Amino acid sequence: MTKEKSQKVGLYVDVSNITRNGGYGMRFDCLRDFACRESGDPIRLNAYVAYDEERSRTDRDYKERTLNFYSTLRDFGFKVIEKVVTWYMDEGGGRYGKANADLDMAVDALLQSENLDRVLLATGDGDFVQVVRALQNRGCRVEAVAFQNIASLLKREADLFMSGYLIPNLLPIEGVDGKKWGEVGGRARGICYSYNRSKNYGFVRFLDHIGPGLWITDTRREDSPYKTAFAHESNFNPSIDIAQLPSREYIFEFDVVKGEKGLGASNITRIYPP
Repeated sequence: MTKEKSQKVGLYVDVSNITRNGGYGMRFDCLRDFACRESGDPIRLNAYVAYDEERSRTDRDYKERTLNFYSTLRDFGFKVIEKVVTWYMDEGGGRYGKANADLDMAVDALLQSENLDRVLLATGDGDFVQVVRALQNRGCRVEAVAFQNIASLLKREADLFMSGYLIPNLLPIEGVDGKKWGEVGGRARGICYSYNRSKNYGFVRFLDHIGPGLWITDTRREDSPYKTAFAHESNFNPSIDIAQLPSREYIFEFDVVKGEKGLGASNITRIYPP
């Protein structure tokens, strides 16, 4: 039996876009793990960052934190592409800075795609819709990851869109005492895919681990990477409109507890939309 050939993966991260839109504190090692799941071979790992040279000359702390961050990215195998912030004056005399990496990221992804099987774009910017289509026409599978302010057309055009909130450990969950994502006593994030209003309960599904078979959402299958937790109406934060459930649009964070017949979800709060 011949060994299945691993896919060649390209990961392109618009760091400013992700950071501005809910992804501050994102773990780039976990993003790499997600992009390279199923034994993917990381051919290109590009992180596009904004660097304010003017500020760095007067703010030592900013300079040290930023350069340390870049060093961490390189430790994870990323190539750091710096876009220097350029300052402009608006009509009212106010200063504003720009360091747009969109064009660089788009051109790099397209030029390098001939050596790739799968491309993951970490951005919610709708300007990348045409890039997604072009990459697909070149034979690449294109995936997208983002947190907030995501263009709906980008979600639809990508072969897979995954909210960054739903990827285990990508955005650390606070207040967990040594408990891992999804285990009893820990916390997780997921969606309420089923809700019975007449009986006042539903079920939330969450990704248990990064692995193959993301399409296997039936948690009764042993090869599914997902788990399901029972969610009673009383366990939802009072601010949550139960009448809107079930919904794929809402992302919840919750405690994972042991129930009578399996896992349960408690202390359920909505984190997206914020």
